[in-house]
Amino acid sequence: MVQAFASTALDRSSSPNPTPPLTGNPLKTYLAHLSDRIIAGEQLGRSAALDLTKIEGEADILALCEAADRVRAACCGNVVDLCSIVNIKSGNCSENCSFCSQSAHHPGENSPVYELKTKADILAQAQAASAAGAKRFCLVSQGRGIKYNSPKSQEFAEILETVREIIATTAIKPCCALGEVTPEQAEALREAGVTRYNHNLETSENYFPEIVTTHQWRDRVETIKNLKAAGIQACSGGIMGMGESWQDRVDLALALRELEVESVPLNLLNPRQGTPLGAENPLDPYQALKAIALFRLLLPQQILRYAGGREAVMGELQHLGLQAGINAMLVGHYLTTLGQPPERDRALLESLGLEGGEAPIPGDYPVS
Repeated sequence: MVQAFASTALDRSSSPNPTPPLTGNPLKTYLAHLSDRIIAGEQLGRSAALDLTKIEGEADILALCEAADRVRAACCGNVVDLCSIVNIKSGNCSENCSFCSQSAHHPGENSPVYELKTKADILAQAQAASAAGAKRFCLVSQGRGIKYNSPKSQEFAEILETVREIIATTAIKPCCALGEVTPEQAEALREAGVTRYNHNLETSENYFPEIVTTHQWRDRVETIKNLKAAGIQACSGGIMGMGESWQDRVDLALALRELEVESVPLNLLNPRQGTPLGAENPLDPYQALKAIALFRLLLPQQILRYAGGREAVMGELQHLGLQAGINAMLVGHYLTTLGQPPERDRALLESLGLEGGEAPIPGDYPVS
């Protein structure tokens, strides 16, 4: 992939001000200069990003968001990437992810359980997603991954056939999220027509064992590398609000930058009753905005996607995320929770002067 940015790290050592002013007009001046340098191709370093996490108060967080939005406009343009997902197999998952109600270790209340949906069912949902304005449609399955399927299992072959059928009969681009894959399976996905695959890191390597113990963070990294080696775009992000620190959030963004992922979904924890994180307090909307802005400043050209939990956490402030660096949205329903009507999302974009479509991947937008 062509790198459209310099390798110079914009950090305390290279910053004109080792520690940014944390409030008022001096902060705005600092952030304007910082965003200019990021647009020009410099990378925000870890220590400088951690300094920005100290910004507090609604007015100053909105100033940080304004700087991030300048970077989004300059590096990505005004097209907001629209994607929809379908849960093609649900429940009884072998993994113990603390946030997920599909786990067999702690099934959430009223969490659906069913085997692989039929090709006809998935095609119907793909057509509905296309009609709602989505440009991509992701087939999501529970479980650690198809890497561990029985040799006798026909599920992967059925999914590949469904992918081919979606390509042949609709205008929407199919993506997949089927857990861990081998290099050979990644090649098979590419040959079937999959151009983007979701596999979230979820959180930093340091915090991951607090959230999942049935597999390792490095297992997820290996799958992302397998996908990229096969020529498939990597869609990988995480969940904010699981008890992680600001250092964990910054380290997640830096790990995604190092892996050169193209698309970054940012989920905001919407606690599910029955799961270990079911009693977590929802993230404060302005802290969510600060996280979004930091991800944009650390990942200036990546597709940064509003994902699960935005309605529950952001409420009537959803529009501010689209003014803090977001340039992509999941539309329609999520895996185990309901989203808002696509018409409301389209109206929201129109009110902000943004256009729904397919956003450019890093290196494809002509940064001036």
